[in-house]
Amino acid sequence: MLAANGRVVMVSGASRGIGRAVVDRLLSSGFTVSAGMRSPGKLADAKHLMTHRYDAEDAGSAEAWVAATVKRFGHLDAIVNAAGLNPKVRVQDEGEDLLDEMWRVNVKGPLRVIRAALPHLAKCGHGRVVNLGSLAGKRVGSNVGYAMTKFAVVALTHGVRREGRDAGIRATVICPGYVATDMTANETEIPRHEMSQPGDLAELVETVLRLPNNASVSELLVHCQFEPML
Repeated sequence: MLAANGRVVMVSGASRGIGRAVVDRLLSSGFTVSAGMRSPGKLADAKHLMTHRYDAEDAGSAEAWVAATVKRFGHLDAIVNAAGLNPKVRVQDEGEDLLDEMWRVNVKGPLRVIRAALPHLAKCGHGRVVNLGSLAGKRVGSNVGYAMTKFAVVALTHGVRREGRDAGIRATVICPGYVATDMTANETEIPRHEMSQPGDLAELVETVLRLPNNASVSELLVHCQFEPML
């Protein structure tokens, strides 16, 4: 397993939910973290924690965040793309504004962060990319728009694995079902206490970040209930 100390990890969506749990977990394990969020004031900078504004809908935001991270810490070892949103979009719904917004945040955002980070991840020989996908990216439920973007995140992850392999870059997409965050506050299909917990997802993120190059996991499906097709 790779050591945590000295490794710099960028985490998007760091102010709440899974992203915040990942930040807390990595810091407690000895990683150095660059936390990207729309409102950086929600976390205070510390010796091993840098906060920076990151908005997936702003052109140049990803590039500026990567540049600032490397400038402060001198290198970059991994990125965790946890930012996302899920307004409901069905096939029968008129208009595409919500779908376009999801596409910008859930797909183009991670793509831009990865693209800006790739040269730095290649330098260390063990660069890591972890994308937070969803089981919606493995099967389609009532929110087809969200599923479309998460299918794309799975494809993006495999693209990174293919293009970065020779440089030692490994990528994993973690696909949970229901997670007890703000995003699922109004879900009633299963009781909230039975949903996966953000802290458990954060532990899985740390695990794949620490796996060596010859033990990389491409997809990790996380169930909070039994699903026969998965």
